[in-house]
Amino acid sequence: MPVSVELPLLVVGCGYIYSDQLAKLQQYVIQVSSVRASKSDDKRLSIFTGTKTLHLRCQSREDRTAWIEALGVAKDQFPRLLSSGDFASSEDFIVSTEQLRSRLVQEGIGEAVIKDCESIMLHEVAELQNQLKALQVKHIMLLDTLRQLETEKIELETTVVDETKERDSCCGQGRRFSDFYSIMSEGSASDSDADNESRYGVDVETDEEDGAFFDTNDFMSAESLRSASYRSREGAGNACSSLTFENENLSGHTREVGIEVKAIKYPYIKRRDSLPEPKEKEKPVGLWSIIKDNIGKDLSGVCLPVYFNEPLSSLQKCFEDLEYSHLVDQALEWGKQGNDLMRILKIAAFAVSGYASTEGRQCKPFNPLLGETYEADYPDKGLRFFSEKVSHHPMVVACHCEGRGWKFWADSNLKGKFWGRSIQLDPVGVLTLQFEDGETFQWSKVTTSIYNIIIGKIYCDHYGTMRIKGSGKYSCKIKFKEQSIIDRNPHQVHGFVQDNRTGEKVAMLLGKWDEAMYYVLGDPTTKPKGYDPMTEAILLWERDKSNPKTRYNLTPFAISLNELTPGLREKLPPTDSRLRPDQRHLENGEYELANAEKLRLEQLQRQARKLQERGWRPRWFSKDEDGCYHYGGGYWEAREKHNWEDISDIFGQTSDPSPIIEE
Repeated sequence: MPVSVELPLLVVGCGYIYSDQLAKLQQYVIQVSSVRASKSDDKRLSIFTGTKTLHLRCQSREDRTAWIEALGVAKDQFPRLLSSGDFASSEDFIVSTEQLRSRLVQEGIGEAVIKDCESIMLHEVAELQNQLKALQVKHIMLLDTLRQLETEKIELETTVVDETKERDSCCGQGRRFSDFYSIMSEGSASDSDADNESRYGVDVETDEEDGAFFDTNDFMSAESLRSASYRSREGAGNACSSLTFENENLSGHTREVGIEVKAIKYPYIKRRDSLPEPKEKEKPVGLWSIIKDNIGKDLSGVCLPVYFNEPLSSLQKCFEDLEYSHLVDQALEWGKQGNDLMRILKIAAFAVSGYASTEGRQCKPFNPLLGETYEADYPDKGLRFFSEKVSHHPMVVACHCEGRGWKFWADSNLKGKFWGRSIQLDPVGVLTLQFEDGETFQWSKVTTSIYNIIIGKIYCDHYGTMRIKGSGKYSCKIKFKEQSIIDRNPHQVHGFVQDNRTGEKVAMLLGKWDEAMYYVLGDPTTKPKGYDPMTEAILLWERDKSNPKTRYNLTPFAISLNELTPGLREKLPPTDSRLRPDQRHLENGEYELANAEKLRLEQLQRQARKLQERGWRPRWFSKDEDGCYHYGGGYWEAREKHNWEDISDIFGQTSDPSPIIEE
């Protein structure tokens, strides 16, 4: 509603407005939808006009009170906006049929016909009343939603102003170092088992861990990262061949190693570096029209068109986490040389590197069918990987990978919730890495959220605490910082390595999950005031920056996952993800065929729960007493013999008779 007000002295944003300076502009007409008082500043208030928010600051608390009262009085002088009360259900009105009866009697109509006419009219009126009530309910819900969004918008903008003010007042040197010391004084990496309850190792976070991060303006600035990367490359040989501490008390954790870690040479295999050119123009569909009725629900049961998928399955995504498996190879070699600290540092970098390829990925992978499998034989990385969907409700994917001198296995599930403007994905499962010398490391993934799925630029963020429990000397705790609305340095990760016997912190980790990870030796809390860890940071891992922009923002490694190389199709079982028709059509840009196949397969998948209830068991994995799935062996032997006779064709008859063409 328009409100005419006389402006006294105000502070608008960062500028002051005096009435004597604006003699000609003392009267303003603004739309006032609501007025809110700031909780953090007793002189500030916010006026929401319906399209924008005005942040005003008075000279005193009394002035603010006078403003709020004056605006309230001015609002009352004008007709108010509609509220939910205006749409409240009214009492059912009574419809009289006397006039109808009288007119029909005049026409000489019989009593039986008159009663039928009255009954028909009353029935139609009742139907109309029901429709009106349904519309009233929809209008009330819509109005309440709009008011809730208005409140959230005001709170968000107020938060931005408050955080900006706080940042401006606390960006000095003292804040920087106090933040650093609060980070390194966090809880133990070998926390009690209560922090890791549930068989899948879900972390139970506490409020004590919140809010302790590096200052984004200083520690993790782009300039600091670039200089650290340069120093690391310049002295990489020295860092690998000789590791010493300034503090002699820590010399037991790492010792000078006279032999550098030698890189394992694997054969070169040419793989594709791009997807096929799409044969059709994509027809995007509004996401809101599909999932608006599923707010707060588990998304695993929501059927989305193929346009929201990328041409990879969740089974293949498991293997994508092993893109930087050379870090595990390096960890193996460090362990052979007796350097257990460098081993766990490399494992920590490997655990973080699995998130690097998620940046810019806005589409979801295909949900595998029950019994669907995927194999990846990559001699150019020294890996043989296999995964299978082992359960439909809950949806669980199990995988097993063999490298040179180590094994990796996991069973995982994502519990997804839609919250209106974002999707939250909570991982459930434990990842295990075991070296040939028997040392084992276990960890669980952190929470992932996808924001702005309705309006704005879509982006994802990973946040939470990852605990890497080692069976040997060391364990590690890594904190993924949640991105804030005004964060100029997002995707930050920090943590520390701790001695399992003494509880002593022996190294610090810091970096970004989409760029690089660094380490600093020693316990940073023992450093003098003014210590900047980035001056001594050494590079552990850096993301491959040569990746070109591709469809779906897939990396070259991800592009190779669904490739059918010559002769491969004859070796694959009929359950392999590469043979899934809807996924193949989507990769080829045949969107209509892909959507038709996806709908057909989803109808077949509805029978999966019945199969599971009848005693269906996975072919290649078995469940232990703790409910974890382990690879039982036999797949690669069956592949060698082309023995797939007892494997059913879960993809069935396709709607497109044309064969899948090998690349």
